[in-house]
Amino acid sequence: MGAFPILDGTGVTPRIGSLLIKPASAVCNLDCSYCFYLDREADPYQALPGRRMTLETLERLVDSFLFYSYPASAFAFQGGEPTLAGPAFFESLVEFQKRHGRNGQSVSNSMQTNGILLDDAWCRIFKATDWLIGISIDGPEQAHDLYRVNKGGTGTWRKVILGIECLKKNGVEFNALCVLSQANVHQPRELYRFFRSLGIDYIQYIPLSEFGALGQPLPFTITPEQYGRFLCETFELWWPDRKRVRIRYFDNIAEALAGQKPGTCTMHETCDSYVVVEYNGDVYPCDFFVEEGWKLGNVNEDSWSEIARRQRRYKFAATKTIPHPECQVCEYQSICHGGCPKHRHDQRGRFADLDYFCRAYKMIFAKAVAPLRAEVKRIVERRRQP
Repeated sequence: MGAFPILDGTGVTPRIGSLLIKPASAVCNLDCSYCFYLDREADPYQALPGRRMTLETLERLVDSFLFYSYPASAFAFQGGEPTLAGPAFFESLVEFQKRHGRNGQSVSNSMQTNGILLDDAWCRIFKATDWLIGISIDGPEQAHDLYRVNKGGTGTWRKVILGIECLKKNGVEFNALCVLSQANVHQPRELYRFFRSLGIDYIQYIPLSEFGALGQPLPFTITPEQYGRFLCETFELWWPDRKRVRIRYFDNIAEALAGQKPGTCTMHETCDSYVVVEYNGDVYPCDFFVEEGWKLGNVNEDSWSEIARRQRRYKFAATKTIPHPECQVCEYQSICHGGCPKHRHDQRGRFADLDYFCRAYKMIFAKAVAPLRAEVKRIVERRRQP
């Protein structure tokens, strides 16, 4: 096992860069077939009723993190479904940020939502304080509605589209998050054209990998080869549009090639860039590992400096550094750094395994690294010109 990354290059504890806040915990108004939260035995809050963050916990969270993260503070909200906390909750959030922020402090807010509850009232909140909204939509109606259903088993696509139209009408900045499952992974061209038809120019594709008790892929899980082919075909579609359309995974490769820290934690050297805050203030190192054994503390009891220094945080960060023989000789190791601990751990419960999607990464890197490296070089040279 690799050594714990206790210190960064400056000789200080690695700072917590951003928060992923779950104001309604894993509670959701949908019943998506592939949701990894559904009936999850490891969820420490599964049996608890009334999972909503109180305003007291919210203010403590805002006050303490603004102090810790000055001068740039990033708050992201997710679930379950974060809009279940209600508009008044987020109006209070903004007031707390104004009350406890300092001169010159940059504060950003974002939310990942299924879009079902969005209306003009929500959009006024988002627009007034420049929120970035991520909308979960899996493509055209037939693909989306196969797995993304409500509690009655009915498809949700039409309501999501209404939410998108409301965001557009109110001038709210948003992008799309698309889960790649057996419903859509064979349709890269259809998905790309669909998102472009909606005027969406920033797309994030999330590969689905969930497994049964014996390590067998569940029916909606895609194979590494399917994901690799999807990325390669999407890259071909995107390349002529690269100056006006952004696809997060390709952005991340370019960032790595430019020597920058990619926007996704999957490509970081260690897993310590953000933390998850549950509805009651409990803190965890990753949304996929909201489990009692990984709890780092609670915002009502601990300072962020204390949470950042917890040995469990170092231990979790080090799960990404556990060496695998194939990674140690791979030409792309400096880009993916072994992939995602979730995709290494899920199938057999071992962080030492290869990332389930390793083959897919190699396929897209073989296709995309050379042209992206050349593009990065051209941009750098152009910026250097007087």
